[in-house]
Formats: sequence, structure tokens, C-alpha cells
Amino acid sequence: MSALVLDCDGVLADTERHGHLPAFNATFEQFGLPVRWSEQEYGEKLKIGGGKERMASLLPSVDAGERAQTLLTWHRAKTAIFKRMVAEGRVPPRPGIARIIGAALDDGWTVAVASTSAEESVRAVLESAVGAAIAAKIPVFAGDVVPAKKPDPAIYRLAVERLGLHPAETLVVEDSNNGLVAATGAGLRCLVTVSGYTRDEDFTEAALVVSDLGDPGRAPIEVLANRSAARPGDYLTLDDLRACLEASR
Repeated sequence: MSALVLDCDGVLADTERHGHLPAFNATFEQFGLPVRWSEQEYGEKLKIGGGKERMASLLPSVDAGERAQTLLTWHRAKTAIFKRMVAEGRVPPRPGIARIIGAALDDGWTVAVASTSAEESVRAVLESAVGAAIAAKIPVFAGDVVPAKKPDPAIYRLAVERLGLHPAETLVVEDSNNGLVAATGAGLRCLVTVSGYTRDEDFTEAALVVSDLGDPGRAPIEVLANRSAARPGDYLTLDDLRACLEASR
């Protein structure tokens, strides 16, 4: 049985620019920290996997115990701010996400989300993107359920193991090089939908790289690289995803 495993940030929605960055800055303001990350600075922070880990860069020389507690407090506040932004509709889903997930479920695919962001945040974004009824059908692997964040493949290995997936029949959708490395490290093929922060990253190992999944009635997608049997039109279809699982050309 085919399976579709999606990252959250940058895949389900453009969360980094419209959600996480303003939520981080609002948290810094809430705690009186003299820090505000610009879009450019945050692009550099994205090379670090995990929100707490990005915040940790602000506390390089603090005692380990105090550092851990401070990060936990900051991150809880940031997660609450982020969830509120999602609930207010300020983090819209990316094109094609609801359509592709619905088509995959209707066709009997296993669909899951695997992210090393906080589980509360991931579930909020998923529900916003596809609705509560469909989100309830989708397993979520997120947060600190694995000891290492992407690009470590642990989160994808966990999803494969827990769901009993066959790697050759499992396609991952990612938006970053970190995510691609995590997916391929777990022996999975990967489709990349780039975001504004990741467009220029190295996606050599991806089966297919596109601007987004697309939707009927929208501008045609841009195919940035294709090493699969897929022949995308104006938007990706379930047949294109199946073709990404075939042997490379």
C-alpha cells in the first residue's frame, strides 16, 4: 500500500515566514529580550532543526539546567502564540495540500505527518489545512518523540516503523535540504515543494522539485528539477506522486 508522509513547516503551510518568525519575535518581546530576528536572520536560524534549538543560540554560556528550563518556558509561550495565529487564519495552507491529502486518503493511501516541530503546533496547522474531520484520520509524529531533529532520519524511521510502511512505497513531501536529507537517510523517496527560504538549497537527491503542489484555477506550478517518471501539468496529481516512487530516470 502506498504511503504519503508530509513535513509540516513549509509543506502544509508557509509557517516559517507567516507563523514561526513573528511568534518567535512576539515571545522575545513578551520576555523583554533585546532580540528581534529579521527575515534574513531567521533564514540562517532555519539551518538549525527545532524551535528550542534555535532559541538556544541566544543562551550559549548559561548553566545547562537553567538553560533547559528557560528554553522550555520560552518555547511554551511561543507555541501558544503560534497556535493562536493559526486559529486566527494568519497561516494559510499551501496550494494543493488539502486536495492531494484528500485524494490520497480516498485512494486508500496511508497519510501521515512527520515533523520535529512541537506536536501542538503541527496538529494546529494540519487541522487548519485540511479540516478537523480529515486531520483526525492522519497520524502525527512530532516534537521530542525522537532524540535528534532533522536532518537526522529518526523521525521518518519512527513513522515507517510505527505505521508498518514499506519504504519503496512511501513518498515524503519536504521543503528543505534538512528534510530531504532526513527522508533519504531513512531510505525514502522525496518530493520537494520549495519555500521562499529554501528555493536555493541543494535538492540533488529529490525525485521531483516544484514550486508548490498547485491547484486547478491557479497559476501553473514551476518544475525546478525532475528525476522521476512524473510528467507534471499545471498542478500535481496523485499519478505524479505515484510516478515519484518509480525508479529514477
